[in-house]
Amino acid sequence: MIKITINGQVKEFDVDPSTPLLWVIREQAALTGTKFGCGMAQCGACTIHLDGKPIRSCVTPLQAAADKEITTIEGIIPEGEELHPIQAAWIEEQVPQCGYCQSGQIMSAVALLKENPAPTDEDIDKAMSGNICRCGTYGRIRKGIKRAAGMMADASTPNSENNG
Repeated sequence: MIKITINGQVKEFDVDPSTPLLWVIREQAALTGTKFGCGMAQCGACTIHLDGKPIRSCVTPLQAAADKEITTIEGIIPEGEELHPIQAAWIEEQVPQCGYCQSGQIMSAVALLKENPAPTDEDIDKAMSGNICRCGTYGRIRKGIKRAAGMMADASTPNSENNG
């Protein structure tokens, strides 16, 4: 049995420790938001966070996550809360086209904004370079990340009406 924490819930899995995390997440934990893309860590569709850092779950064995914390697209906001700012920005900027890569794109974008709350175009291009969108929505992804960064900055700035 290998114990991991997925989206804040401790779970134990009795599977081969070399099983890729992607399959444990999708098939054992029934969290299907994380997608299978290339199976070689080249496209980023399977991006999740392991202890807060984005990783490719298709090539990461379950044993690498033992006693660690995993966050999937389903866990980026607490249940019952509003959308994560990245998700809201994705909707406002109409980022997805086919949508298949978007959970991986969003997970990489969340990690980027956690590390760099005001990224430049170059920062965004560098951070997102491992996530491939076959529809070519890279311009909209960049706009979505910038919109989310603005939303997050506004949310963290005290409202002048409340300060007077």
